[in-house]
Amino acid sequence: MPEWLKDAVFYEIYPQSFCDTNGDGIGDLQGIIRKLDYIKDLGCNALWINPCFDSPFMDAGYDVRDYKKVAPRYGTNEDLIQLFTEAHQKGIHVLLDLVPGHTSDTHPWFRESCKAEPNEYSGRYIWTSHVFEGIEGRPYIAGMADRNGCYMLNFFASQPALNYGWLNRTRPWMSSVDSPEALATRDAMLDIMRFWLDQGCDGFRVDMADSLVKNDDERKSATSRIWQEARRMLDEEYPEAVMVSEWSNPELAIAQAGFHMDFLLDHAGHGYNSLFRDYETEGEDHSYFKGNGDIQRFLGEYLYHYKKTKDKGYISLITGNHDTPRISRTLTERQLKLGYALILTMPGVPFIYYGDEIGMRYLDIPTKEGGYARTGSRTPMQWDNTKNMGFSEADAEQLYLPQDLSDDAPTVRKQARTPDSLYQVTRQLTALRHKYTDLQADGSFEVLHAESGKDPFVYRRGSLILAVNPSCETTRYTDELLRNRKVIYQIGEVSLQEDTLTAGPESFAVIG
Repeated sequence: MPEWLKDAVFYEIYPQSFCDTNGDGIGDLQGIIRKLDYIKDLGCNALWINPCFDSPFMDAGYDVRDYKKVAPRYGTNEDLIQLFTEAHQKGIHVLLDLVPGHTSDTHPWFRESCKAEPNEYSGRYIWTSHVFEGIEGRPYIAGMADRNGCYMLNFFASQPALNYGWLNRTRPWMSSVDSPEALATRDAMLDIMRFWLDQGCDGFRVDMADSLVKNDDERKSATSRIWQEARRMLDEEYPEAVMVSEWSNPELAIAQAGFHMDFLLDHAGHGYNSLFRDYETEGEDHSYFKGNGDIQRFLGEYLYHYKKTKDKGYISLITGNHDTPRISRTLTERQLKLGYALILTMPGVPFIYYGDEIGMRYLDIPTKEGGYARTGSRTPMQWDNTKNMGFSEADAEQLYLPQDLSDDAPTVRKQARTPDSLYQVTRQLTALRHKYTDLQADGSFEVLHAESGKDPFVYRRGSLILAVNPSCETTRYTDELLRNRKVIYQIGEVSLQEDTLTAGPESFAVIG
């Protein structure tokens, strides 16, 4: 396990929305380079950059046309190498977004695969035997190529599925997981990884990591073997490089497949969803940080995966990402502070989504580049009160997406000048995490108090005790472990007398 992960705090950047330096209304790599000092000052020492490869942008770059070429709107390969170099000089690691399950339908591999004559790429994608044989239970397209067959999709119509084989084969055209064509796809993806690692990349966030082998078993054993091979390659050739999976099942992703990290996400009503976004059931908001939820709903899932993985890798909690509504959509600034306090003091490796540190809002705006409902979380970064909030010198109608034009729209400049702003609290929390090794990725974790309907939630990280009370009521917690200690950090009203902690409404405390 690379040592640098223990103290890592990641910052996720949607490149087209972060900082535009050439005035075309779209963020670029030079914009990220320009803001590296800001990222470091925030307390983030690692980056995850959403796809920046050449693409027709039918799905905002998750439809790759050339894995080894930076999209011209972001710059050049040389710009990305410069980003790696300057980030490393500032002690910042950089992960790229790897999309291994599908490509754009404009990728040269796919265009070759569409040809009637057999060639090197005929088996790179999933095709049926003839154009009138569809794929039961799977999305597919027929009649759009000279080749006599239907091809399978992973997501949008422009995203044909790459062929990693089928574990349970029911048709002659289904390749086995060890077929030459499936092995060629695996080798091609490893080649892409090596290409960017050789340029200075520090690893990859892997999109839809559990989706490679079709008809896989319940535990995704065949897909896991592919990632085990990738992990062996990293360990042998690039031992400081890491992978984080979009899987949301740490037991499988980390303990079985070999990823260094796995996200807990909103998928299928997972426990993470109950913390911030549980507002779609019964017409009420039962999110824990709204003061109406139950911490046990989160802990039930979290503790299971934590016990399965704590010696093998790290669970990653997120403030948000490019696929989720910003949690500021329903949480107040104080509630956001408490939520970030939990995320940044739990075990594992936390991720902050760009703009969440200032509470950027989810905007109800039309879709862009396949974003649909996700588009409202992808708006341009709000830096200051200058033109286009400091994002770009372009005319407003040229911006990648519209911005929050309300009078009270949060900006970095405004919050940097306000001592108790969300931005300042985020900086304080990342500083605490860096200062106390007990709060870092592999520090021990123990639940001291987590009772349904009765706050605070109290947990121990090494020698530190932490408590969060998201309710609107003053709560108390008594424990001999609190005696002869003091509060070293707090949000809201908190007091400690002898062995009793009194936590005011919507409060958080670190006790040393």
